[in-house]
Amino acid sequence: MADEMIAPDELSFGGALAELEQIVRALEGGQLELEDSLARYERGVALLRACRGKLEEARQRVTMLMGELESESGASEAGEEAS
Repeated sequence: MADEMIAPDELSFGGALAELEQIVRALEGGQLELEDSLARYERGVALLRACRGKLEEARQRVTMLMGELESESGASEAGEEAS
């Protein structure tokens, strides 16, 4: 796990998701020692939180852009009505 030293918030969404998938496979394999399983589980939780945060940021950006489009559309419609 080369990305283990990188803070989850510093990873891209895709990088965090890929590492999370690796952790899930390792945990499902059942070959890890208890301590390693716990450490990977903790890392997985941190990665999951980071992914959720990035998704929420993306949702907020889309909402903001949709609002801008709606206000631009409303402004152009108001301009057309005034003509």
